[in-house]
Amino acid sequence: MSDFLRSYLVVAIFGGVGVALVGAFLGIASLLRPSKPSEQKLMTYESGVNPTGDMWAQANIRYYVFALLFVLFDVEAIFIFPWASRLEALGVFGLVEMAIFVFILLLGLVYAWRKGMLKWV
Repeated sequence: MSDFLRSYLVVAIFGGVGVALVGAFLGIASLLRPSKPSEQKLMTYESGVNPTGDMWAQANIRYYVFALLFVLFDVEAIFIFPWASRLEALGVFGLVEMAIFVFILLLGLVYAWRKGMLKWV
């Protein structure tokens, strides 16, 4: 077996051991914990208030778009950090590539701004 495949085998073994340990611990916990279900324990909890109605509430799509924009720019920060730490080695090519990357993200931000998605209502 080659060293390349052996390194993947080690990762697969560690992954299998991890999954087996999690399964074993969850199984042991389900056997040892007390289980006394009652109507009060199975009732939906809403900040101490008894639930009323059918529990259906439609959320505004802007909240989801706002969250996705946050994740987008959070990932952008993750990509910019290693680039900034190796800027001298990358030279002008790295600077141009990052400028293109930031410009594309800026276009997305301008688009969301023009559509009014950044207004927290």
